[in-house]
Amino acid sequence: MNENEAIVEELSFWDKHRFLLMVVIAIGIAFAMTFISMAMYTSSGTAQLDLSRPGYRSVSSQVNRDDSSFKNYSSIGPVNQESINEFKNLFNTQATSIQSADAFSGDPLSPEALGINDPTK
Repeated sequence: MNENEAIVEELSFWDKHRFLLMVVIAIGIAFAMTFISMAMYTSSGTAQLDLSRPGYRSVSSQVNRDDSSFKNYSSIGPVNQESINEFKNLFNTQATSIQSADAFSGDPLSPEALGINDPTK
């Protein structure tokens, strides 16, 4: 055999098409994950809370977007006892308002429980 002659190996079908196989497997995994996530989205009841869905567009205009009572905690500044106390106070205020809603009551998705203003009142 001459040194200049190249050794040619015959590639199998899978060796020739492994990139295509990888793309098909990736698309299959993406479809499977999307199907699982959509099934969880609808079965958990989260879909009922999504006000951006077309069926809830009429109700989404009634949501109170002005929460002037909410004070945001500053993301910059020194970390000292005063800033920790300020954060704890803001956190406890929000935690109290969240805990006041009874998630196990008869209608946890009522406008009153969700804090949606009724324009007729």
